[in-house]
Amino acid sequence: MVRYVANKFFYMLVSLFVLVSATFFLMKAIPGDPFTSEKKVPPEIKARLYEQYGLDKPLYHQYFKYLGEIAQGDLGVSMKRLNQDVTHLIGQTFSASLKLGVVAIIVSVIVGVILGMLAALYHRKFIDSAAMVLAVLGIAVPSFVVASLLQYVFAYKFHMFPVSGFKGPMYYFLPVAALSAQPIAFIARLTRSSMLEVLHADYIKTAKAKGLSWFAILSRHVLRNGILPIVTYMGPMTANIVTGSVVIEQIFGIGGIGKQFVEAIGVRDYTVIMGITIFYGILLMVARFITDIAYVLIDPRIKLTGGKEG
Repeated sequence: MVRYVANKFFYMLVSLFVLVSATFFLMKAIPGDPFTSEKKVPPEIKARLYEQYGLDKPLYHQYFKYLGEIAQGDLGVSMKRLNQDVTHLIGQTFSASLKLGVVAIIVSVIVGVILGMLAALYHRKFIDSAAMVLAVLGIAVPSFVVASLLQYVFAYKFHMFPVSGFKGPMYYFLPVAALSAQPIAFIARLTRSSMLEVLHADYIKTAKAKGLSWFAILSRHVLRNGILPIVTYMGPMTANIVTGSVVIEQIFGIGGIGKQFVEAIGVRDYTVIMGITIFYGILLMVARFITDIAYVLIDPRIKLTGGKEG
């Protein structure tokens, strides 16, 4: 297990290096710079700004300097906000994004698994058809469209929930519903197909023949074996929720890290864009790392090399 974890951690570091390098050069490839939008800035002041942030140095010098800072955990200072440290900015705004993301993940897993189980247990009946229709709609409709519809129906028409903000429990409903709609749909479809396969397995028939109660069969055999695809999907689902929260936070006026990311793109704040991108990347890599470990622990048949025993 230690060797397996060390191997995964090494590849995570390699992926992080590639992400940092790609993000840096992509930012530099964008036409203009953070000070292009400034109006009537004298050339001497612009030159001083370039010198202050190291933009007057050769590209390779800027690259290695940035790598050194990242290695020390320093994400730099915002180029558009006076004396605003990027690490401090992320720390201030991430709490709202974390709350939104965690609640969306919990809701996605619970609702998705319940819908999938009901569809499998009532296969080819009305509940199955209704659940799959909802799943198709959840996959097909983009999250920003779902968010706009939810705002219109539940906020403007019926005044059931606040239209924007993030000040209490009632403010969670609409953004969480919009953010978790697509993951719920995927999990429901995965659960349904996995449960149907497990329900027709020979060991389920043996358990029934032994006289085990239906609840015992579901809890001990069906759920445990049928949930493996959901564990595999947890990594991509976390990525979808994290990246999707950028748009959702902007729509609902949530002062999270996603909103800061969108604003930084609008003003070409290089250090904030790169810092948040790297932070997002680390979150997704850690989520995938935990998913790989959990998959091995849940299913003992999986070898630590990633394969299955013959």
